[in-house]
Amino acid sequence: MKLKTVALIIFSLSILLLSQENKNRKDFKLNKSYKTEEEWKKILTEEQYYVLREKGTERPFTGKYWNHFEKGVYKCAACGEVLFESETKFDAGCGWPSFYESIDKNKIIEKDDFSFGMHRIEVMCKNCGGHLGHVFNDGPKPTGLRYCINSVSIKFEKK
Repeated sequence: MKLKTVALIIFSLSILLLSQENKNRKDFKLNKSYKTEEEWKKILTEEQYYVLREKGTERPFTGKYWNHFEKGVYKCAACGEVLFESETKFDAGCGWPSFYESIDKNKIIEKDDFSFGMHRIEVMCKNCGGHLGHVFNDGPKPTGLRYCINSVSIKFEKK
């Protein structure tokens, strides 16, 4: 009898974990940019894969766009979704490209991140699930936000 109870508990927990994983991925499965990790490894550089898929970060002051101020739009480097406009970019002095708002809140996902023993808000591309960076509440007006984005996770398109 005890063995059946333990088996039932393990089965129930497995179903719960699987349903949570499906909930986390549901935003991406229906999009054209949904790919397996093997497919991502084939189309992204090693550094892009590390940041976009493994939630890594590039060193500050080393990325292509941290000190870049041409007019245009910034797209997700993985799927091409337009995420930020140059008009919202500012020099935060942090070493990463910083924006005070996204082009459309429906194009990004913001979720709690408790890694490294701290609480931050992770920013991801809603279309493909790629990790972009984090958002902080120490930015300029009008939003007071600072989207701190890895250069390797975005591509610039000049207007």
